[in-house]
Formats: sequence, C-alpha cells, structure tokens
Amino acid sequence: MYFSKAFIPTLKEAPSDLDNISAKLMARSGMTRKLGSGLFELLPLGLKTLMNVMKIIREEMESIDGQEVRLPLLLPKDLWIETGRWDVYGKELFRLKDRKDAEFCLAPTHEEAITDLVRSHVRSYRQLPIMLYQFGIKFRDEIRPRFGVMRAREFLMKDAYSFHIDEADLEKYYKRVYEAYERICQRCGFKYRVVEAASGAIGGNFSHEFMVLADTGEEEIAWCNCGYGANSEKAECLQTEKIDLSPMLATEEVLTPNIGSVEDVASFLSSTKEKFIKTMIYVADGKPTAVLVRGDHDVNEIKLQTLLGCNELELASPNIIEEVTGAKVGFAGPVNLKKQIKIYADFSVPNISNAVIGANKDDKHIKNINYGRDYKADIVADLKKVSKGDICPRCKKEKLQFSRGIEIGHVFKLGTKYSKSMKATYLDAQGKENLMVMGCYGIGVTRILAATIEQSYDENGIVWPFSLAPYKVSIIPVDFKNQEIKEVAEKIYNELKENKIEVLLDDRDERIGIKFKDADLMGTPFRITIGEKNLKDGNVEFKARKDDKSKTEIIKVTNIVGYIKSKIQEKFK
Repeated sequence: MYFSKAFIPTLKEAPSDLDNISAKLMARSGMTRKLGSGLFELLPLGLKTLMNVMKIIREEMESIDGQEVRLPLLLPKDLWIETGRWDVYGKELFRLKDRKDAEFCLAPTHEEAITDLVRSHVRSYRQLPIMLYQFGIKFRDEIRPRFGVMRAREFLMKDAYSFHIDEADLEKYYKRVYEAYERICQRCGFKYRVVEAASGAIGGNFSHEFMVLADTGEEEIAWCNCGYGANSEKAECLQTEKIDLSPMLATEEVLTPNIGSVEDVASFLSSTKEKFIKTMIYVADGKPTAVLVRGDHDVNEIKLQTLLGCNELELASPNIIEEVTGAKVGFAGPVNLKKQIKIYADFSVPNISNAVIGANKDDKHIKNINYGRDYKADIVADLKKVSKGDICPRCKKEKLQFSRGIEIGHVFKLGTKYSKSMKATYLDAQGKENLMVMGCYGIGVTRILAATIEQSYDENGIVWPFSLAPYKVSIIPVDFKNQEIKEVAEKIYNELKENKIEVLLDDRDERIGIKFKDADLMGTPFRITIGEKNLKDGNVEFKARKDDKSKTEIIKVTNIVGYIKSKIQEKFK
C-alpha cells in the first residue's frame, strides 16, 4: 500500500476523553475513532491488525477440531427465559421489541443460541464430542464504558462451545482448549498468566482466565511460585487456627460520637483495625444479610454471592441499615440486631479475641466481644478479598504475590447448566437419554489489540509483535520525487509484495522526521530508509522497531529483501 492512498488518519495528540494508553495510541495511529460512549469505529489499520489476530485464533481453533459458525446477534427472549438468564443478566443486557412487540436482546454471549442449535441436530453419542466457534459482535450495556475497546458496549469476541457425553470427555477437551489458548498468547507475543476465576453470569463451577500482565491492567491477580494463580475475585484464603488466646474480658459499651469508620474508631480507642469486626449489611435477592470481616479486610462480594446462591447482591441503603440494626451507618454489629437476619462470618472473625464492634446504637461501640460467648454466625466461610501477606492456599507455605492483568480469554466448564434447562440430550449406546455436558471458551478479540499495546509501547508509539503488525515493513524514501530513490523504493516494495510481506511505502511529500514518527507511532517492525547518500554506494538503511534508537544497519539494495526474509524466519523459529 502507498501511504498517500491509505486511509491512516494519524494524530499528533489523542482526544482528551480517552483514558488509557492503548486507547490513545489506537486513536493517534489511525486504528480507531471514538463514535460515542463505549462505541469505536475500527479503521483500515485497526482492521488489518484485527484480522491478524483472528488468523492466529482461527488456526488454533481448527487445530483442536473446532468448526466455525455464525450466529445471529439478535436473540429471542424465549431462549433466555428457558435458562432463566433473562432476569439474571440485569441491566447490562440490551433489550428491545420488534414491530409485533416480540422481545429480543442484543447478544452479550451465545450459550442459549448454540445449545438450541445443537439440541436440534445432535441425537446420538456418535455425533459427540463437537466444538463450534464463531467470531461475533457482542453487546453489553456497561454502566461506565472505559479503557477504550477493553470495556466497550460493542466488541468482537471469539466464542466457542463444546458438547460431550460426560464430564471425563469434557475434561480431556478442556485441556486441549487450554493448551490452544496458551499457544494463542505465545503467538501474540504476550507475557501472561493463567489464573482460576469466578464464572459469573456465564455459569459453571470451574473456569480459568488468561491474563496479560500489564501495570495498567484493570484486574488484580494473586499467584504463587508453586503454580497457583487466581484473580482477586476467586483467590482463596486459608482458614487459620486461633493464635491469640487472651482471656475473655468483660464487654464494655463505649461512646464514640460521630466516629463510624474502622480507622477512626481504632484510633479513638487506641486499638488496631485487626481487633475490629466490620459488620456489613447486604441485600441478597431482596433479603437483608449481615456479613462480618476483620477490620483490615474487605468483603469479597463474588464469594459471598456464590455462597448465598443469589442473583442480585448489593450493599444495603442507609434506611435498610437503620431498619436492621437500629442505628445509622457505621455503628452496626452482630450483637442485638434490631431485626433477626442471618449472619455470615469470614474465617478470620472467630479468631479475634476481645474485639470491637458497633453497638447497633448511634455513636456507640462495644469492646471485648468474643465469638461463642457474645455472638455466633449462621455460617463461617471464606468471605474476604485476598490481601498482601496471605499464604498460598495450595502449597500453604509461601506468601502470595500480586500483579495487575488484562483478561483476554476465559474458559469454562459449564457442565449441564444449559443442557439441563434447555433439554439438550443425546442417546447413548444403550438407547438411554442423557444430558450433554458443555464447555465454553471466549477470547476478547478487540481486547487483544488493546492488551498488546498496554504491554508493548514506548515514548514513540506502539511496538507491535511481528505476528500482529498491520504492516511488517515501512519503506521511507527521503525524497520520493528523486527518480533514483523512487525507482529503488518501488523495486523493493514490489519484491516484498511478491514475497507476501505486508509493506507500506511512504510516498508522501512530507519531511523525513514526520515519516519516521508515523512509522514508529504505528509500530511497524521493520523500517527501510532510502536516501541519496547511501544509494551512492548501492545501500539502504535498515532499522528494527524494537532496537535502540541509534541502532541502524547499512544493507545492500540487492540484499535487503533477502535480509528481511531472514529476519522474519528468525521470528518464527
């Protein structure tokens, strides 16, 4: 492609409403344009990069016997009613009606549609296992779209679904997909970790996330050198034995005027946050619930929702808190609640001797509260967010380490969640009807573009891995009007094209510095500069994007295409 003919609207400055480095660089390099909140147009440069990602994914899906399909983006309500997700998915689901008042949603995912397809055509165990996948647009009404294409309201996803005769067969195939996802990450040039994850609205009881490591990542992951890893929503916390065996002191109600926060109460009582029990009032499917965690810990709402088995979970309003406790916000405690509700305590709570709690009275707390003597929980479980200093739940020796990450892939063992509700069955060798066992495997395709940039950029722009770069080579003539320079530039350009190497010839009438800046901004891996000085000796200048600024090589014109081919072969050894 000649640059003068290409639609690559580069920008000197990123629009002010873009909030992370990948969104800014994608806009500046001419890959994307923001149309509205959470809505992005993918321009030719961005689409070329996206197609490179899709090629890698498609090859890996086909290597594990995946078959590509295309499912509708507009899905009928009836399918979602069958699985019960029409209400569970909540406000993120785009809902609409047609002219006949029939209700539909814009697909955020396709479990219902694919299960309906397979149950209609698969009858026998001989047809299983089967894996179908697609590249499809997804829609989610994000409450606060942010981070460019990483949390947009419309995005491209590769979603795949497998169907099996039993859990053992799913387990074998799940491993194959897991390994294919690792190859995808490696071919995209990622530094990544695979971690255990919560399954969320997709469902199932086991899943893994593929996290690209980046300081700008929106998610925190916990990991250990023993091989354990989990995102902060899923990371387990060990139940520990009680260490503090101090004698129980007599309870004492103390005045704490207008002091409701843990930090302020601890300071006022010359105590520590570790001696405090926070009582959080939640509403789970309309029912108030009390949750107890140590003062320096936070409630893990995903763990809590999983334990409660509820569809909706939210912190109680001040009015409900006062109705349940008899006091304003900041003074709740597990003793003498005004309204009888269930109490759930984190593992650490019973270990706190002579603790401080809210008194369920305005401006008052109680000291020297002890589990068993003064209060009890209905259930004690792992309910806190993992935090620094926690011991690995697998090896039970090392302290967990923490990193930031960007989720680009998620694989699930769904079991019979959808096949049961949608009656997706097959006949076994004895003619008996059985439920199909399912797996689900997603990759955020547009997310991969952003994640790559967040992990690979410098002060000059994007640094694409060779496999994803929209153009592999930029040819930069110092003066394209110079006939000799033009002839050499076009000769190299045509030879590269003949060798199926994507190349951009910058034929614009611009200063050489601008051409260099645009090539670096777009992240082109290899740059060939053609000027009069080097041409006198039959040479051109070669530079790799990842190399030091000053590191250039002088290569003979007759050798440059072969040299680039050898460089490409090095990338794929």
